Amino acid sequence: MKKFIVFLALILSVLIIFSSCESKETQKPDNTDITDVENNENADNTENTETEDNTESVLVINAGALKGPTAMGLVKLMDDEATNASGNVAYDFVIEAAPDAISPKLIKGELDVAAVPANLASVLYNNTDGQIVVVNINTLGVLYIVENGNTVNSVEDLRGKTIYASGKGSTPEYALNYMLESNGLTVGTDVTVEYKAEHAECVAAILADENAVAMLPQPFVTTAQMSNENIRIALDLSAEWQNASEKTLITGVMVARKQFAEEHPDELNAFLEKYKASVEYVNSNVDEAAELIEKFDIFKAAVAKKALPYCNIVFIDKAEMKEALSEYLEELYSQNPASVGGKVPADDFYYNAQ
Repeated sequence: MKKFIVFLALILSVLIIFSSCESKETQKPDNTDITDVENNENADNTENTETEDNTESVLVINAGALKGPTAMGLVKLMDDEATNASGNVAYDFVIEAAPDAISPKLIKGELDVAAVPANLASVLYNNTDGQIVVVNINTLGVLYIVENGNTVNSVEDLRGKTIYASGKGSTPEYALNYMLESNGLTVGTDVTVEYKAEHAECVAAILADENAVAMLPQPFVTTAQMSNENIRIALDLSAEWQNASEKTLITGVMVARKQFAEEHPDELNAFLEKYKASVEYVNSNVDEAAELIEKFDIFKAAVAKKALPYCNIVFIDKAEMKEALSEYLEELYSQNPASVGGKVPADDFYYNAQ
């Protein structure tokens, strides 16, 4: 019996020793696994860091335009970038109703490129000591005298009338004054001009007063005509300007901040190439362009479709731009130096015009 107890104790001792060894062996793989996990986590962190370091930043070009022909010419580009955005350059477009909403953003650097009235481009150049450059002409003459009747068939017929207009201090005002003065009419004496904040207010005025006369750009002319079939185009300011000056009436241009143009010439040139293609598309595909114009809440497609052929949307750059625009600004300067900011811009105003 005593031997049996000794034998049993011996067996228990062996089991305890075996159990202890097994426990230690079990812990060893666990320690190895922890080390492996830590190594894997470090490897993952290294890979994430490299990915972030190797990711190229995207340059966002901020572009502005006015709710009218200048924005209409951009719609194909806007649509392409919205649906096919890729690469290291992206575009952010903002459409404003009036120039005074565009200018501060451009000066502050919130916009890199912007479509503005032609004379305003010159004013901005002078007011910023040459920090604004013009990159292309985007709109020729789009201004018309319209009436709700049939009493105006010449400039002389405007004598004694009140003309509702918008665009005071920009191209529309100077074009109207030039047309009137070239035909012997003085604003405030022979003709009264009442300026509104926006084109839409002029449309409302002419619809409310059957004797009213208004100066409107396209496509607001078409908007008025679709609201009242009696509204007709009485005079084309482009034709009147050409007759009086033998120069081309220019309504809108695209400008860029000089710093942006100098720091990102390749990206700016690529933007201009896409802009040019967009203008060509809009002029060649009126129905499709009209749908895009409505898509971007510029005008209803029905209005855009009828107005596009009369909007004179163009893309003129480089030397041709400089020749036409400099002549136009010289003409404005001769009328009123303040209209171009006190002086005609120097050669550095014209981007890639050599």
